[in-house]
Amino acid sequence: MPGPFRARRRRKLTVFAGARRRIQQLSPYTSMALLAVPLMLVEPLKLVALFVAGKGHWLAGTWMIVAAYTGSLLIVERLFRTVKPKLTLISWFATSWTWCVGLRDKVIASVARYCVRKLTESEASRKRAPTSNSLRFVPLTNVSHRENRARTNALNVSVQL
Repeated sequence: MPGPFRARRRRKLTVFAGARRRIQQLSPYTSMALLAVPLMLVEPLKLVALFVAGKGHWLAGTWMIVAAYTGSLLIVERLFRTVKPKLTLISWFATSWTWCVGLRDKVIASVARYCVRKLTESEASRKRAPTSNSLRFVPLTNVSHRENRARTNALNVSVQL
């Protein structure tokens, strides 16, 4: 009779999982060099795309920008997520990364406070008493067109006085 626990069959790693494991085993400076290679290809391509679009080939420039940002998102960003734990072992990188993330968080909090303040100011201004100019736009229901026009004209005369 077999035991309650079966031996698990080990599956083979996919190509991407195996590559990720090998990358995670690299040293910090080797990880940085590995990250620098796609960055040196993708970032200048964005500038070249702007130059091409500026010379009048806007369709080719647009496609180059789309390709560069796609490569940046799909390759560089995933590679950075993989090597970031190794990169944070380098003291100057860890310090600068912490500073940049802190600055980003402060800017986001400042923008959020500004937006909330503007929204509350606009809500407060909507709740104030209506001004004489806004009285013209009050819909008058169950009134004929002539009576509505007469009332609107009377309001305009009272506002001008």
